[in-house]
Amino acid sequence: MLQDSNSLLTFLWSGWTVTWPTALLAMIWIAWLMSWVVASFWSARTQKQVMTADARTYRLPIFAGGILFTPWIAQAFGIQPLWQFGTPGILVFAALTLAGISFTWWARIHLGRFWSNTITRKEDHRVIDTGPYGFVRHPIYTGLIAGMLATGVAVGTVTAMLGAVLISLGMWQKARLEEGFLTMELGAEAYGRYRKRVPMLVPFLPAD
Repeated sequence: MLQDSNSLLTFLWSGWTVTWPTALLAMIWIAWLMSWVVASFWSARTQKQVMTADARTYRLPIFAGGILFTPWIAQAFGIQPLWQFGTPGILVFAALTLAGISFTWWARIHLGRFWSNTITRKEDHRVIDTGPYGFVRHPIYTGLIAGMLATGVAVGTVTAMLGAVLISLGMWQKARLEEGFLTMELGAEAYGRYRKRVPMLVPFLPAD
């Protein structure tokens, strides 16, 4: 029984998440996840949120992408990386991943108690258009997409890259759903002006 448990643990915690230098990327994401969970307790009271049925449009691709992003599927099917960058190359991708994660934290801190893991309207909610929200309307999603894509390319397996793409697609779908929700909840005039000035996910592109 103990041997079976050890085998399962070895399978779950293996592959690129423990193999240097890609293990550096795993440590970055684990640190981000732990800090993000702790910070989730700092949030204002929710007054309204998107229905669960609507949320499935973005949760399903994010969930599927998250599974593929881990080394489990690649190991189960014997999928090898298409390329290997070595320590210098991984350090570059680690820097890109850290840049994306730092952007999410800048947005998280700037948003303060208005932040939520789901699409919600918080108490006293208003349009935030300063700080990172002056570059893109959804900087947390922008940072996560950038970090995930950088990590997927660095890992080099088809599954990790496909997982990163699916997660990015889910983030894009979540942003589009949030756009409609915030337009209704914060006012078409107020949020509409913001949409005309600031791009949704990619900085410096024309606003959409």
